[in-house]
Amino acid sequence: MHKRCEPSILYFGTPVVVVSTENQDGTPNLAPISSAFWLGWRCLLGMGTKSQTVQNLLRTGECVLNLPSVDSVAAVDRLALTTGANPVPDYKAGRGYRHEKDKFAVSGFTPMPSFTVRPPGILECPVQMEAVLAAVHPVADDDPTQKGGIGCFEVRIQRVWVEEGLLNPDKPDHIDPDLWRPLIMSFQKFYGLGRDQVHGSTLSQIPEIRYRSPDVARSQQ
Repeated sequence: MHKRCEPSILYFGTPVVVVSTENQDGTPNLAPISSAFWLGWRCLLGMGTKSQTVQNLLRTGECVLNLPSVDSVAAVDRLALTTGANPVPDYKAGRGYRHEKDKFAVSGFTPMPSFTVRPPGILECPVQMEAVLAAVHPVADDDPTQKGGIGCFEVRIQRVWVEEGLLNPDKPDHIDPDLWRPLIMSFQKFYGLGRDQVHGSTLSQIPEIRYRSPDVARSQQ
């Protein structure tokens, strides 16, 4: 029997993304988020507009999307309640955030040079996607109390780097989902994925090439 309820958050489960951006002084900033999904070679990132990551993204138009595996959960968690913004915005201060200048030092992650954007990737993350800002989509602008506070930031992927062990040896451009162990955030807690498929997928009968985005060819230019 279903029961009506009013959850304060609706994070039913999405992959953790550590977003790399460049601060105004040229230093890198790292921010873990979990409001992200992909369509082709585009990614939509849900973030608060006053965050340091968003300010960096709007100013430079560049970022790296780093996908940690479950093995990096401790490093990701060390970034929790930290912000590159100084002073700390009131809404974050009220939640216990503190300013940290060197996010790589705090987390223990290792910076890795990027090739098409200035922000570095994270060596320990099995997947890194270099991206540029394509569009900003306002969220909750129909509510005067929320207008301008959150947004959906559409980025276009320019380069994808994947740990070799995750690739299908017979299809080098295919990531093996049986080997990929993403870190999942669900209702503010960390989870992983089981190693076994729970059921066969009819959609898997469609060749991946059928979904290939024109942005792939664009990224090669």
